Amino acid sequence: MATAMVWARRARQDGEYTARRRGKPRGSRLDAHKAFIIAMIEAAKDITLNVIVARLKAERALAIERSALSTWLRSRGWTFKKSPPMRWSRSARIS
Repeated sequence: MATAMVWARRARQDGEYTARRRGKPRGSRLDAHKAFIIAMIEAAKDITLNVIVARLKAERALAIERSALSTWLRSRGWTFKKSPPMRWSRSARIS
């Protein structure tokens, strides 16, 4: 009954006759800090996710998990690939 009343009110006030998207609205708390995060990455190309998380907490009072930051960055096309700490081995056959 309550749902039907809400739909009727929306139709009457806004002319909205279709169902709205289910679930939470899209967006992230990180969206408001996009420029700050991008500036950190541009300033130090080898910055780690842990450092970004620590700086967000210290400088912006934003507590976020590393995995959430990683997901947010990946969704915007940023990936972090670390080079190996040692030289690559040769591709010669061993035997």
